[in-house]
Amino acid sequence: MQPLVFVIKPEHAKTRLDVFLAGVCQDISRSYIQKLIDEAMVTVDDRPVKANHKLKAGEKVCLIVPPAAELKVEPENIPLDIYYEDSHLIVVNKPRGMVVHPADGTVSGTLVNALLYHCQDLSGINGVMRPGIVHRLDKDTSGLLMVAKNDNAHQALAQQLKDRTVTRRYLALVHNNLKEEQGTVNAPIGRDPRDRQKMAVIERNSKPAVTHYRVVERFGRYTLIECRLETGRTHQIRVHMSYLGFPLVGDPKYGPSKPHFNLDGQLLHAMVLGFRHPVSDTYLEFTAPLPRVFADVLQYLRENFTP
Repeated sequence: MQPLVFVIKPEHAKTRLDVFLAGVCQDISRSYIQKLIDEAMVTVDDRPVKANHKLKAGEKVCLIVPPAAELKVEPENIPLDIYYEDSHLIVVNKPRGMVVHPADGTVSGTLVNALLYHCQDLSGINGVMRPGIVHRLDKDTSGLLMVAKNDNAHQALAQQLKDRTVTRRYLALVHNNLKEEQGTVNAPIGRDPRDRQKMAVIERNSKPAVTHYRVVERFGRYTLIECRLETGRTHQIRVHMSYLGFPLVGDPKYGPSKPHFNLDGQLLHAMVLGFRHPVSDTYLEFTAPLPRVFADVLQYLRENFTP
């Protein structure tokens, strides 16, 4: 097992060891990091320390993460809403409520389970738990996803995401009335230091995040907006709009504690997806209609809102 090595910079001095590692290793929970520290899988200057060790500039932190026991992901005969498919990739419209790939406690009913049944030939770059998955959508976010069937296609599509040349436009219903017709949020996103299950706009241990938005329709206390992503951080639109004071309607993490319209998830839909084909270089673009629950809320607002 190759250890992860970090040399502490002055700006991280006096930070707790577990807090620092949870910030730089955002795919690992703080509780699991603390467990690794207790098991002496973390050293500071080659010696075991406690989780509350206050770091000093110049110290060398080594973290060994044991390989996870891979779960076997079974193909499942789950219907797919396919917008495009060839021997290199497939574009699907993910329904609201479906998890993209198996993770903690969820090993069936995911998009990956359905893809394995339908395709049987998916890229292996992301391992057995996320075969073919180039980018993700949250469980309750519906809409378009591109999935790679081989490693060459996966690398080409991932490079387009990295180069910010993929077209990704979302529709979202947010609380409150946006004053501007359009705008841009350029604010870095990282793991929320107060709640490891959430993301937040923070300066330290974060990554750049840019979201462009424009107003589509106004309903007094609610606003329908279109968002265009430059970057693809976890929960990006949800975090950025909440940061501005316009959380997504139905959002259980970043919205009001009591959901409006009895929703059990945010009204966010990946409506448009465009990219260049990894082999032919032809530009492809697809548009998916709103899911029923989203459309029904908009219909209710249009019938009951008086300007």
